[in-house]
Amino acid sequence: MTAEACTIGPSDRPLRIALLSYRGNPTCGGQGVYVRHLSRALTRLGHEVTVLAGQPYPELAKGVRLLRVPSLDLYREPTPFRTPKRRELTAPVDLLELATMWTGGFPEPRTFSLRARALLASHLEDFDLVHDNQSLGTGLLGMLADGWPVIASVHHPISVDRRLDLAHATSLKQSLSLRRWYGFAAMQNRVARRLTRLLTVSESSRADVLAELAVTPERVRVVPVGVDPALHRPRPERPRVPGRIMTTASADVPLKGLVPLLEAIAKLRTERPEAHLVVVGRLRADSPTRRTIERLGLEGAVCFVAGESDERHAERYCEASCVVVPSLYEGFSLPAAEALACGTPLVATTGGALPEVAGQDGVHALLVPPGDPSALAIAIRRLLEDDELATRLAAAGRSRVLERFTWQATAKRTVEEYLIVLDEHRRAVRAC
Repeated sequence: MTAEACTIGPSDRPLRIALLSYRGNPTCGGQGVYVRHLSRALTRLGHEVTVLAGQPYPELAKGVRLLRVPSLDLYREPTPFRTPKRRELTAPVDLLELATMWTGGFPEPRTFSLRARALLASHLEDFDLVHDNQSLGTGLLGMLADGWPVIASVHHPISVDRRLDLAHATSLKQSLSLRRWYGFAAMQNRVARRLTRLLTVSESSRADVLAELAVTPERVRVVPVGVDPALHRPRPERPRVPGRIMTTASADVPLKGLVPLLEAIAKLRTERPEAHLVVVGRLRADSPTRRTIERLGLEGAVCFVAGESDERHAERYCEASCVVVPSLYEGFSLPAAEALACGTPLVATTGGALPEVAGQDGVHALLVPPGDPSALAIAIRRLLEDDELATRLAAAGRSRVLERFTWQATAKRTVEEYLIVLDEHRRAVRAC
C-alpha cells in the first residue's frame, strides 16, 4: 500500500472509512446497533463509509455500502453449532473456524478479522483507515503490517463477561466450558496492546480497558454512543400500559441480570398483580431463565419479543410504565439512553457505566445495587405508585440524554479521533 492511500487527502475530501463488525445483527445486540447508527451519522457528516460485516448482516442506511465477509455461520438459527457440508470448507480459515467450534471455542473474532484482511487487500486504494468494532482479531495485526491505519472500539473488555459468567457457573464442567469459549479474550488483549488508538464508550469502560488490557492511558479515548432523537422521542399517542415493565436482554446470560429482575417481578406481583414484564430479546430453549420463570410462577406475566422494527421498538418504550436495566455490568447501555430519550421513567443498577448514562439517583432515574431483587422491586413500585415522581424523572432523564448522548455527537468525536490516527500514521510513514 502506498503512503498516499493510507492518509487523508485534501481537507475538503471526505474520509473513506472501512468499518468492521464480525456480527451485524440489526435488531439484537450492541454490535449491529452501533454499526448501523454510527455509519449513518458519519455519512450524514459527509464521509464515505463501507461496512465489512459477517453474518447476520447489518441493515444499513442509504448511502452506506456493505461488503459482506461471509463465514461458515456456525451459530445461525435454527441450527446453532451446525456441522457444515464438506463443500463449504474452501480455505484454511474455514478449517480453523470449524476446529475452534468443535473444541468448544468461539472462533468468529479471529476468523472474521483474517477474512477481512484478505478482502481489504483487494481494496488498497479505496479507504483512508480501518475502524474495527470489538473483534480485536489477529487479522488487525496483519492490516497494520499491510500499512493500514487501524483504530478499534472496545465497548468493554470481554474478560469482564468471562469473570461474571464463571462466577455463576454451577459445575466444574460448565466452568471449563466457559473458559474454553472465552479463549479468544487472550487474543483480544494481545491485539489491543498493539493498536495506537482505542475508543471506548464510558469512563467506567476506560478504567476497565486500562486494568484488563494493560493499555497505556494516552491510547484510550472515551467517545460515548447515543440515540436518534427523531426515533427515540415521547409519543403521546402511545399511552402507557398500566403495570407494564420493559427490559432488554440482548444476550440470555447472567451479566444482563434478568434473573434478579424476574425475582423482583414476583415480589412486586404480590402487591401489584397487574405488573408484567416485556423482555426485548430471545429466550434459549435450555435457558436457566426459563426455569426461573416456571419456578416463580410467572408464565403468564412475562413475554419475550424480538426481531421488531426500530419504530416498534421505540413505541414499546413509550408504552411501558417504566423501563428497567438490571445488568450486573454495562460498558454503556443503549437501552437506558433510549428509554430516557423516549421520556420513560428508568430503574437501573449501578453496575459498570450505568450511572454515567442514567444520571443521578432520584433526579434522572432510580438507581439500585446490581443483583438485588428487593431493591429492584421497591424502585419499580415507587414509579408505578408515584405519578409525580415518574413524570419528573422522565423529563429530567430525557433532557440529560439529548444534551449528552446523540449519534451526531458520537460521529463528530469519532472523526476527531480518526484525524489524529491519520496524522500519526502520516508522520510515521514520513519518518520511515
